[in-house]
Amino acid sequence: MQSLLQILLLVLDVIWFFVIAHVIMSWLLNFQVLNIRQPIVAQIWMVLERVLEPIYGPIRRLLPAMGGIDLTPLVVIIGLYAARIILYNNAAAFY
Repeated sequence: MQSLLQILLLVLDVIWFFVIAHVIMSWLLNFQVLNIRQPIVAQIWMVLERVLEPIYGPIRRLLPAMGGIDLTPLVVIIGLYAARIILYNNAAAFY
């Protein structure tokens, strides 16, 4: 059962990495450091969008409009840390 705990923590880490990469890439695109017309940049952006949209979509529907500020990644990161805390506090159930 400890393997299940480790797999769940790994999944949370991978999602966290994708969220951080998405945030950094969105900043680089907005500040025009990267150009979406470059094929590799467009491919990476589309992969990140496809992976994270099922997570971001329901949260975006719940959050009020903030005038151009998207707090969805922050909510996802807080949720990931909360899930991690819950898993660690209930780790005894996995042994």
